[in-house]
Amino acid sequence: MAKSMNLLWGSGSPPCWRVMITLEEKKLQGYKHKLLSFEKGEHKSQEVLEINPRGQLPAFRHGDNIVNESAATCLYLENEFKSQGTKLIPDSPAERALMYQRMMEGLTLTDKLNAVIYYEWFVPEGERHNSAVNRNKEALATELKLWESYLQKVSAGSYLAGAFSLADVIVFPNIAFAFRFGLSVGRYPNLAKYYRFLKDRASIKSSWPPQWLPSAQGFDNLKDL
Repeated sequence: MAKSMNLLWGSGSPPCWRVMITLEEKKLQGYKHKLLSFEKGEHKSQEVLEINPRGQLPAFRHGDNIVNESAATCLYLENEFKSQGTKLIPDSPAERALMYQRMMEGLTLTDKLNAVIYYEWFVPEGERHNSAVNRNKEALATELKLWESYLQKVSAGSYLAGAFSLADVIVFPNIAFAFRFGLSVGRYPNLAKYYRFLKDRASIKSSWPPQWLPSAQGFDNLKDL
């Protein structure tokens, strides 16, 4: 079944990473995949546009089915292969509700991280303003403190919604991304504990972004948050 899947992805992208974690958790190794370069603009290539007309990664095809939005791809894989690999949606209504809530909030965290880290990428030089940079940083700091409080309510060594679930699949790449860009371990101890707890999970370790392997931290964009 995995051989009928094709994933176009970019290394270090949380949306791509969460799809790859899901594929690992569902024991769907052996799928076709191709690593593309954001720096070279390969995400705008005809190869990608044929699957994802937005020119974004990931671009995912399973047979005749195309599901490009990463959260949707993860949900699709879990629903298509419920009895295979790790069960990623809890049976308990309370845990399932919490999972969906954290999962969707994780997408907000992605947006706020991108607004700070990729500000100069997204905004033309003549349109950049310090006030916008500061506003984006304040919004991200508020968001990160919210996640600190969420993790304060779960014991160390715990997942976001009971057992490992799609909430963790969506959120963990964001947290790893934040620490990669210099987020302070001292100021966000609960996020740091969560990161350390999950970073060696088999599905995460096997799909770890290749260019991150020499060092977990590579930049300092978030060091002052």
